[in-house]
Amino acid sequence: MSEPATISSFSLVRLLWFRTLLIFKNPSLHLGILGIFGFLLFYYLSTEAWELPRFEKLPGPVAVLKEWFSPDPMWGISLYTPDYYLHVWASVRRVGIALLIATGLGVPLGLLMGWSKVFKDYTFPILEILRPIPVLAWVPIAILMFSGTETPVIFLATLASFYVTVLNTLLGVESINPAYLRAAACLGSKRRHLFWHVILPGALPFIFTGLQISVGVSWFSLVAAEMVSGQYGLGYLVLNSYTSVTYETIVIVMVTLGIIGYANSALVRLLGRQLMQWRVRALAREKRG
Repeated sequence: MSEPATISSFSLVRLLWFRTLLIFKNPSLHLGILGIFGFLLFYYLSTEAWELPRFEKLPGPVAVLKEWFSPDPMWGISLYTPDYYLHVWASVRRVGIALLIATGLGVPLGLLMGWSKVFKDYTFPILEILRPIPVLAWVPIAILMFSGTETPVIFLATLASFYVTVLNTLLGVESINPAYLRAAACLGSKRRHLFWHVILPGALPFIFTGLQISVGVSWFSLVAAEMVSGQYGLGYLVLNSYTSVTYETIVIVMVTLGIIGYANSALVRLLGRQLMQWRVRALAREKRG
């Protein structure tokens, strides 16, 4: 009984190693790394080497990295300080809750708006009136509506993400070819079958595109909210660092936001590919054709 298990484990390791090699052989990865190094080189030359106008007051990458990786940071925030992870965790938790709320409310609402014209006629004007209102304009309302400091921040982070999710889901439903619905109806499908087997799968690519956009929107909404109403979090840390003139910490927080946001978008893309294997195979067939 142990030999098949050993063979299976060995095959799994070989498969993981093969996929890892494919990732590192991908030209897109090489170009992406080259682009990042090019940006860092420009950042270094502009701030520390040439000290170009409008850049000479900014902290350079060397100063930022020294502060970020210092066991004893001058300004109190680095990879070795517990406060750094406290702020990161506060923001990640808030964004996670906001995305769950926005997705749980926005996807069903967008599906219903695309599925029922009457429902869309009732709700779409309200959505379009509320959507242009900036997140910061909701700050006083959020503070009046919700008690404490945590719930208003989550509410503000949810708003913009909610609008993006609804509109992309609605667009996904409206993009489905009506011929598919007619064909399924002619084959005897009921309305609930049409919804689960035609509408929802057809809208999934747009839903996951909306979720990727929603992640970024939720992050910058959260940072703005934490600057105004928050005691912990990366947005609060940016504002606090600006008032205390610790510019290295501001850049550290900005890079942290970029890395976390990129990781969130990558997870959404990975989840989308796993749930839409049929689309991955269809795109592969189109490329071969």
